[in-house]
Amino acid sequence: MAATDDLALALELAGLADEITLARFGADDLVVETKPDLTPVTEADRGVEQLVRDRLAVARPGDAIVGEEFGSSGEGPRRWIIDPIDGTKNYVRGIPVWATLLALEVEGQVEVGVVSAPVLHRRWWASRGEGAFMDDGRATRRIQVSRVRQLEDATLCIAGIEDWEGIGRLDDLLELSRSCWRSRGLGDILSYMLVAEGGFDIGLDAEVNLWDLAAAMVIVEEAGGRLTDLGGTPRADGGDAIATNGLVHDAALAIIGR
Repeated sequence: MAATDDLALALELAGLADEITLARFGADDLVVETKPDLTPVTEADRGVEQLVRDRLAVARPGDAIVGEEFGSSGEGPRRWIIDPIDGTKNYVRGIPVWATLLALEVEGQVEVGVVSAPVLHRRWWASRGEGAFMDDGRATRRIQVSRVRQLEDATLCIAGIEDWEGIGRLDDLLELSRSCWRSRGLGDILSYMLVAEGGFDIGLDAEVNLWDLAAAMVIVEEAGGRLTDLGGTPRADGGDAIATNGLVHDAALAIIGR
């Protein structure tokens, strides 16, 4: 299967997902439930994932699938990874920082990634070896990470500090923040996409899952950056994560790494 065909399919799926998420965003009758891990899930989350699964069952019947809401199905060297709404807590509060994340992993390596944030009029995508791109509704352009080389000149994007406090690493986070030029808090997938675009130089998370990282990994790497765990290992299977322009990666890990 050609990577271009898989990317075209992922972009098609993102467009279908956008129709569902946009239609229910801000709806007074949006159905919200609490999952066993105490995080919210909406009818839109489940609707998007089911739609993607149904479409893949027809278009790629031999591929495995793993999604945040419905778990794993199928086996084989090709696996689609779905986060129907990354940033559900934002979604239910009417905050426009959320996106649908789709990725394809082949033989353990993420080959295709698409991130669609329709309220922000942004979509990012990458295919291994073909570069990373962004469309803002006006034009499509190839994106690249920044060229900042020194930590003291870098902008750090920090997700919720309570996550770092929860794993006993808040002091390390504060030290990294003080070592950078400035820090801003956005979190979720947007921090990684803005690293890929060159707006931020470092984005990191204390706790993430496979579906949070898979699409981000190939996009960041194809934009010239690095995405690893806090031990410096390139991986997207969950735990913790740091994405940078590559040039400040080791310096950041010297402070926040494990």
